[in-house]
Amino acid sequence: MAASSALQGLRVLDLSRVLAGPWATQLLADLGAEVIKIERPGVGDDTRSWGPPMQPSSTRDGVEQSAYFLSTNRGKRSVAIDISTAEGADIVRSLVAVSDVVIENFKVDGLVAFGLDAASLIAAHPSLVVCSITGFGQQGPLSHLPGYDMVVQAMSGLMSVTGQPDGTPGGEPMKAGVALMDVMCGLYASSAILAAVIESQRTGMGTHIDVSLLDVGIATLANQALSYLVSGNEPRRLGNSHPTIAPYQPFDSADGPLVIAVGNDQQFRSLVALLGVGDMADDARFSTNAARVSHRSELLAAIEPLIKGHERESLLVKLTAGGIPAGPIRSVSQALTDDHATARGVVINLESEAMGTVPSVAQPFAMNIAGATHGSANIASPLAPPTLGEHTAEVLGDVLGMDPPAIAALFQRGIVA
Repeated sequence: MAASSALQGLRVLDLSRVLAGPWATQLLADLGAEVIKIERPGVGDDTRSWGPPMQPSSTRDGVEQSAYFLSTNRGKRSVAIDISTAEGADIVRSLVAVSDVVIENFKVDGLVAFGLDAASLIAAHPSLVVCSITGFGQQGPLSHLPGYDMVVQAMSGLMSVTGQPDGTPGGEPMKAGVALMDVMCGLYASSAILAAVIESQRTGMGTHIDVSLLDVGIATLANQALSYLVSGNEPRRLGNSHPTIAPYQPFDSADGPLVIAVGNDQQFRSLVALLGVGDMADDARFSTNAARVSHRSELLAAIEPLIKGHERESLLVKLTAGGIPAGPIRSVSQALTDDHATARGVVINLESEAMGTVPSVAQPFAMNIAGATHGSANIASPLAPPTLGEHTAEVLGDVLGMDPPAIAALFQRGIVA
């Protein structure tokens, strides 16, 4: 599947690791940017070893890569450089000089010792865009602390509104099932980078972008944050129920769970008619969404037994025909192999010389560029995630113009790997 060429000509130097930064740079790579990933020799990105599961090598070198690393490093070239050495830091600065964007997630001021901090880089290259991702931002009383997704899910308030209510079985704050703060941080960072690139191209002025996991966590509370700011009432955990819409939650059918998401009064009227209790729509307790939210317990007591009397697939057909949003609750494997997901090209395969065929999940959008000869398709770079240092010699030669003897000497001295 061909990658987009929208960002062709944009070079991104990626000094980040784990998830938030690599998620941002993978998106930029899928959109056509050239991404050069700088890693520590012999170790690399922390997530390379975050397994099992691991993707085995198809070659005799024994290379294995964790599924975690594979999920967020497609489309990049890996260069292993020891930046703790003066010569290694010089090489990185040379790469900065021919790059448009630098992204890093070191601790605040963690790159100052190497002369690779944002202030130094932008002073040397005034049009450069530098994006710094940290747990708590470049300023503030917590800025010195490291950032981890679950810590931020806790501190942002997200866990306080996720999980079953207090006093019920399993009633405790819960984290999301994926590293949601890291993923959302990567998406916010990529948006800010693209805006800063446009500004740099328009004015010649660079930008230092400060993105923090905690800021992202609070921002993505969305309606829950505004509910508190407007009302002063602390949002509470409702399990799988919606705080301001009803019915909008999972239900058990006769043979499996499904979600019914009633978003307006007409949909509710259609739902109760389908269930054979159409007069509920005229009951003052249920006739409006606000009334249904206020009388949630009575509402559920009335409709749950009716839903449980239907087989799931036949009920879903009727709900869809009636214009009522609904869907089955699927496992990850079911979601990835569903006919619709297959038709949309969600799962793709990339070819790696070291690992053979590597599965991947494409970006969740398609770009149909006017006048293009190719059709609409989900976007993914054709480059499989790299093995550690896979492209070191290639980048030093092609990008920096070093000759083979000079590159060989760097390898011999352990400056690069």
